[in-house]
Amino acid sequence: MKLSYNRTKIVATMGPASAKKDVLLAMVKAGVNVCRLNFSHGKPEDHQKTINLIREINEQYKTNIAMLADLQGPKIRIGLVKDGGIHLINGKHINMTTNECIGDENNIYITYETFPQDVQANEIILLDDGKLQLRVIETNRKDNVLCEVVHGGILTSRKGVNLPNTKVSIPSLTEEDLVNLQFVLQNDVEWIGLSFVRKAEDIIDLKRIIRENGKASRVIAKIEKPEAIENIDEIIAATDGVMVARGDLGVEMPMEEVPLLQKMIASKCRAASKPVIVATQMLESMITTPRPTRAEVNDVANSVLDGADAVMLSGETSVGEFPVIVIETMAKIVRNVEELGYPFNKTKDVYEENVTANGLSNAVCESAVHLSEHTGAVGIVSMTFSGYTAFEISSHRPKASTYIFTSNRQLLNSLSLVWGVKAFYYDELESTDKTIADVNNILKSENLVEVGDVVINTAATPISAQGKTNMIKVSVIE
Repeated sequence: MKLSYNRTKIVATMGPASAKKDVLLAMVKAGVNVCRLNFSHGKPEDHQKTINLIREINEQYKTNIAMLADLQGPKIRIGLVKDGGIHLINGKHINMTTNECIGDENNIYITYETFPQDVQANEIILLDDGKLQLRVIETNRKDNVLCEVVHGGILTSRKGVNLPNTKVSIPSLTEEDLVNLQFVLQNDVEWIGLSFVRKAEDIIDLKRIIRENGKASRVIAKIEKPEAIENIDEIIAATDGVMVARGDLGVEMPMEEVPLLQKMIASKCRAASKPVIVATQMLESMITTPRPTRAEVNDVANSVLDGADAVMLSGETSVGEFPVIVIETMAKIVRNVEELGYPFNKTKDVYEENVTANGLSNAVCESAVHLSEHTGAVGIVSMTFSGYTAFEISSHRPKASTYIFTSNRQLLNSLSLVWGVKAFYYDELESTDKTIADVNNILKSENLVEVGDVVINTAATPISAQGKTNMIKVSVIE
C-alpha cells in the first residue's frame, strides 16, 4: 500500500547542527513535522533565530511545521567542577553542598537548595544519566549531605542529578521556566513541554498561565518520574499530549520497566485521544555515524507499532554530524512499517462516554472512521475550528488519510504533531454543500484524491455556527 505521507510524525530537536536554513529546509523536505526548542540549552536569542527561521520556511514553502518549546522544569544539576573533571573512587566519601563552589574530590555544589532537608540516609543519588551512583550517609538538614561513592568514574561540570527515592520539593515551573514561558508565549509557540511532571496540578498551573496570557498553546506532559506513573490517568486527563521521556524515566525507574510503560502510556493516550511522543536515544548512534544500529531501527519501528503519534530525535539533530540523513533514515523506517506492517485500526479502548455534546461528536467521528473502512474511502475530510474532531478521528488510526480544513492558523501547525493528520487553511463558511465541494476540489487540485475516489466528509451544520461536528456525508470525487 503506497501512502502519500508518513502517518507517524517526526519531531527534531533544534541546535547548532540544524541552525542553518538550508539544513533545516532539507530536514523538513525529508520529513520533519515538529521542531523542538530545548530550553535546557541555548540563549533566548538563539531560540528566537530558530523560531524566525521556522516561520520563514512555513511562509515561503507553505508548510505547517509546528514548534514544541521544551521547558527545563526542576532539572537538578551539579555546578562547575575543576578542569578535567573529578575522579570519584568507589567507597570514598564526598560532600554535596548547597553552597556554591568549584567541585573537587571533597565537595560538589548541587543547584537544589532544599536538598539537605529533602533527602534521607541510604537514598540513592544518580549523576550523569545514572552513570555514577552515590548513597546518602547523613545530612545536616541545612547545607551539607555526606555521600559514599557506589559506582565511581569521571564527573564533569553541570551534569544532571536524578533522585529516584526522594520526594523532591521543587515546583515544576522554576523561576527560569517562568521567564522562558513568557518568551515562548510571546512567540505563539504551538506546543509547550513541561519536564518532570509529577501530578495533574503541574499541568493545570501551566495551563492557567497560558490562559491568563490570552494564548492557545497546548501542553505536553513529559513522563520521566515514578510519581508521574502513579498519577498517569489524571495527568493524561489534564494535559493535551504526553511525551515518554525514556532517558530520565529509565534512570528514575528500573530501566527494564520502561518498554512496557511506553506501551501502557501509548495505549492510554490513544484511548483519551491525546497525542503521545516517544523520545530519547531513538537513533543515538547516528550522532556520530551515518548508519543506525539494527537495535535502533527496531526501536523506532516498535514505537510506530505501539501507536505513537510521533517519534523524536534529540542530540541526533541538535548536535549530530548527519542531521538530514537521520531524518531520511527515520522517515524510511516509519514509512516501511506503515506501508507493510502497520496494524491500522486495532480498535481503541474507548472510555465509557455519557451522551454529552462531546459524546455525540465522538460517535460521529468513530462512525466516519467505520464508514471509511467499509467504503474503501481514501480520505476522511473534516472541518474544525477547535481541533477536537482532528484529535478524535486520528485516535482511531484510520487506514484512510485524514485531511483537516480549518481557519484557525495556530491549530494548522499544532496538528503537525497528530498521527495521520494533514491540515489545510480554509476560511469560507457559506453553506455546508458548497464547503464540502470546495474542500474536495482542493484535495483534487493537490493530487491527494482523484476522480472516482470515495471520501468521507464530516462537518458541523449549520457551518456558519462553527459548532460541534454533527454530520457525515459519503462523497465520490467528480
